Amino acid sequence: MLTGELRSNIDKVWEAFWTGGISNPLTVIEQITYLLFLRRLDEIQTAKEQQANDLQEPIENPVYPPDQYPLRWSRFKDIDPEARFELFRQSNGVFDFIRNLGQGSSFSRYMRGATFMIQTPRLLDQVVSLLDNVQMNDRDTKGDVYEYLLSKIATSGQNGQFRTPRHIVKMMVAMMAPGTDDVVCDPSAGSAGFLVSTGEYVAEYHRQALYKSAVQQHYRYRLLMGMEFDPTMIRIGAMNLLLHGIEPERLADVDALSKANAGFEDEATVVLANPPFKGSLDVDHVMPDLVRTVATKKTELLFLALIIRGLRTGGRAAVIVPDGVLFGSSKAHQQLRRELVEKHRLQAVISMPSGVFKPYAGVSTAVLVFTKTGSGGTDNVWFYDMRADGYSLDDKRTPTGPSFERFADLEALISQHKETPIHATDIPDIVNRWRNLAGEVDRKRTDQSFLVPVADIRANAYDLSINRYKEVVYEQKEYDTPEVIINRIKALDAERQTDLLALEEMLAQVAEN
Repeated sequence: MLTGELRSNIDKVWEAFWTGGISNPLTVIEQITYLLFLRRLDEIQTAKEQQANDLQEPIENPVYPPDQYPLRWSRFKDIDPEARFELFRQSNGVFDFIRNLGQGSSFSRYMRGATFMIQTPRLLDQVVSLLDNVQMNDRDTKGDVYEYLLSKIATSGQNGQFRTPRHIVKMMVAMMAPGTDDVVCDPSAGSAGFLVSTGEYVAEYHRQALYKSAVQQHYRYRLLMGMEFDPTMIRIGAMNLLLHGIEPERLADVDALSKANAGFEDEATVVLANPPFKGSLDVDHVMPDLVRTVATKKTELLFLALIIRGLRTGGRAAVIVPDGVLFGSSKAHQQLRRELVEKHRLQAVISMPSGVFKPYAGVSTAVLVFTKTGSGGTDNVWFYDMRADGYSLDDKRTPTGPSFERFADLEALISQHKETPIHATDIPDIVNRWRNLAGEVDRKRTDQSFLVPVADIRANAYDLSINRYKEVVYEQKEYDTPEVIINRIKALDAERQTDLLALEEMLAQVAEN
């Protein structure tokens, strides 16, 4: 949990970057990420030294040779700011060291092309001092620090990329309820929010199981996999995982839709994703399998085809899609919806209000939940009309209801909602109803959630828009006849005339006196 003092210090550093001429939030976070990496390398070296000392043996695979000890965090953090700045900039200095590092951390492979952009000794000193005061042996604190930094991203990236709100991420993870033996994938990983939240969920709900060595190994190295082609985002995502205690071994630097990713097939047991919403690709560079599944250039449709391909049979997915995917009339849109309904098991469509992704975008979205079967199985599809997510639906996104940072907080809200309904956010209700779909059978289509038989979806050409199935009850109102209204107006006019005459008489008496 972040303290107010720590938040204030981070804000000061952010302001220092801004006044120092670095205003792009991604650039700021990337530069801080490099420094966090340096601190982690020093921690790895220190651990190796301690082990070697305990065993009275030479250090095995040291991160820093003795002649490069001055480049360690523990050495340069206390030297004069001017000397430290020069140490970073000089040839074979601190930054060259991490850029050319071949070992020491799984993060090192993402440093190709990294650029040091901190321009003054004062700014570097401020950032180093801040990070040195963060208790890095506390996974929750350092993870919260990074999440707070990521929350400052307020501009969308290229190709429709933008950060998924963390409360929406946690809602989807809670619905999927990943376990210790799952392989969870996000093929458009970005800052790795879905992967980090999955790791947090497993750590909270399966704490005892993680004491087993094999389970812990799977948790750290095999549980999570992701893909990201933006070099800045993959560095940020990898560091996000590291600071939450997970090695980014399976975070691939690859365009998920390209032929280079052809090996992603029948591998994941769970997919959680918010793929890019806009853009089209050159079909020649897309995996042929995807084009055969859905003949289109649209990224949002191709990513759904990729997710189906990448899931094992029986694997589950929760994916954010723009509303157009639900009701688009093109052949490709209909082809994909038919694929989900007839060849697999479509389970839920959660319609979200258009303000959820502000200030990044105002597009209306939905969460599709389905299981890959290869043989159909769709019977009833659960629809939920989300009206509130706990924040205002304008650009400011001001909190309007209870929030949650941990899954335990969400569980508390779910319990509270069962006793006293929470109207400021629908998320506790969504998770609760999803866990108890048997209770949805008798709900009417005038309710906020309801089940729709697959026969109705077929009859509507696989349209998945909630408005296609939701019934609206109009309250009948009776109005007086025109004659009654006219008589009422006449009576009011007569009353007004009487009052005016009384006022005139009162004024005349005052004038006489």
